[in-house]
Amino acid sequence: MERKGISMKFQDMPYERVDFTQVEKEMKELMDAFDKAESGEEQFEVHKKYYALTDRVSTLMTIANIRFDVDTTDEFYSKEHEYYDQQRPIYSNLVLDYQKRMFHSPYRDYLEQKIGPVAFKNMELAQKAMDEKLIPLIQEENNLTMEYDKLIAGAKLHFDGKELNLSLLRPYLIHRDRDVRAAAWKEMSAFFTENAEKLDELYDKLVKNRTAQAKKMGYENYLELGYYRMNRNCYGKEEVEAFRSQIKEYFVPFAEELHDRRRQRLGLEQLKYIDEQVYFKDGNPEPTGSPEEILASGQKMYGELSPETKEFFDFMRENELFDVLGRKTKRAGGYMTYLPLYQSPFIFANFNGTSGDVDVITHECGHAFQGYLSGKDPIKEHGDIGMETAEIHSMSMEFFAEKWMSLFFGDRAQDYIDMHLEDAAAFIPYGCMVDEFQHIVYENPEMTPAERKAAWKKLEKEYKPHLDYGDDGFFGQGGFWQKQLHIYDYPLYYIDYCLAQTCALQYKVKMDADFDGAWQSYLELCKLSASDFYTAMLKEVGLDSPFEPGCIKNIVEKLEKYVK
Repeated sequence: MERKGISMKFQDMPYERVDFTQVEKEMKELMDAFDKAESGEEQFEVHKKYYALTDRVSTLMTIANIRFDVDTTDEFYSKEHEYYDQQRPIYSNLVLDYQKRMFHSPYRDYLEQKIGPVAFKNMELAQKAMDEKLIPLIQEENNLTMEYDKLIAGAKLHFDGKELNLSLLRPYLIHRDRDVRAAAWKEMSAFFTENAEKLDELYDKLVKNRTAQAKKMGYENYLELGYYRMNRNCYGKEEVEAFRSQIKEYFVPFAEELHDRRRQRLGLEQLKYIDEQVYFKDGNPEPTGSPEEILASGQKMYGELSPETKEFFDFMRENELFDVLGRKTKRAGGYMTYLPLYQSPFIFANFNGTSGDVDVITHECGHAFQGYLSGKDPIKEHGDIGMETAEIHSMSMEFFAEKWMSLFFGDRAQDYIDMHLEDAAAFIPYGCMVDEFQHIVYENPEMTPAERKAAWKKLEKEYKPHLDYGDDGFFGQGGFWQKQLHIYDYPLYYIDYCLAQTCALQYKVKMDADFDGAWQSYLELCKLSASDFYTAMLKEVGLDSPFEPGCIKNIVEKLEKYVK
């Protein structure tokens, strides 16, 4: 199956179930060869074979996962998905065994020279994050997250004479007619109320499971283990707390100014939760054209942005590496993933006729573009980027793409650009709230569901003081976090979006002063991948670290000019 570098349409990529008994045998042979090697050069030759094996396994598992997400009712790929949920922890442990040998190699200096110090730091964190004794608990955790995903994906909402899932309900949640919005939110609230007990039960089990994993590793609670799993290799809990307190001090007041400006624009006496994502009286700008036309406009935009982006997007289109149409049986949400055997990124999304469809073409393509560039790097470890870096690629691309928004929004392009900035700014307090909530939960794993909801409600008052749920019986009682899949599926991930957004906003300011200079800096950041640590890379490309005192205050001062 060695087809590296060969163009191939996703539908034509062959799939066979990974035989992990065979993988284990091959991995042990590699470990024996690694142990017997008599020089760093010999060990690195073994390491190249390790790349080939892990590329094959990763590609097949990813194909199966995508095909399951595309249709969660597909019996064959549903079984494959369950199989990998069971096998993944066992495989991760094998990878860890191999990495331990590299980490403790007598020829480590040579190896570190070849693959870089970041890779070795990440190996150290991986050893702190995984152990064979955790396998049954991780298998159980995977089952619980899959249960949550299926519950959310299977939502059947009856609205406007149609049966809709949560993704397909979204256009109604941001509808220009306030009564329609109110009715749509009521329908969503009813779904979550109906499933509240199940959602509480699932999350309770997940918190207790993750806490048990941490205890088995000798940690006080899940936070330490969670930070290792998120590959936080150059900052910790203290830095994140300092960042959140900067956000509370400087960014929350700024975001509240924006909300009030929006309230006036909408002609409302008071913003309610149903108005949260509505920016204009006549409704949010919507893309003109079909999904196919949106992709064609994306092709034109990336063709003009730079030679590198042109090559990338043409490759994606030629090989049909997009699945973006919203369908009832698709998994909710959107993502970019990577198929190493084919050096191919893949973009999954649920187009629903809102501006979010264009955000996919900019955000997920930011990830995919970086993946496309780094996929050509022979040192695979350079592709293991932390999420706080990865999200800079995507969120910054959203701003670089603004020059071409008339392709998608016609005469409402400027409305979209204004909305995008306000949305980006409003997101940061929300993202920090999600993070602080998770810190509270994992520090207090015995909290009851009611106590968790009370904690969320208290945080909403700190981070989003304007928010008013009226008499809503679910969201008004601190339940909003249950629709945030990251809290269930990807613990502690969400702050990475906030750290990245502060960097993307810096690029926004930079590109308005010197577009070409800002693009060169961005291109350099994409190419650096994970060859250096997060804070060092930011410095290298001329960005301020979000952890630095004064960084947030400085960003807010520069953004003020956009919102006068």
